[in-house]
Amino acid sequence: MPTKFQNKVYELCKKVPKGKVTTYKSIAEAMGNKAYRAVGSALNKNPHAPQIPCHRVINTNRNPGGFASGVKNKVKLLKKEGVEIKNNKILKEFIFKFK
Repeated sequence: MPTKFQNKVYELCKKVPKGKVTTYKSIAEAMGNKAYRAVGSALNKNPHAPQIPCHRVINTNRNPGGFASGVKNKVKLLKKEGVEIKNNKILKEFIFKFK
């Protein structure tokens, strides 16, 4: 059963629209803390993929980052949603910011 922290991560992740990405750091900051790695751990345990689109969460340096079923699958999903990647970096215009 997910923790309160994990549930909050999942709720924020669901707010990232198709064709956009956010960062582990942005999710942590939207939660009011700096637990970037804990966000990654929560997403790694995501029991509801793809309903909770954890593939839309990337590293701060705009690299795709990890993915439970492999980075190649993550990149494939992102490209299918229209996200552009050049030189292993997601283009800036695809970054979603929480309000």
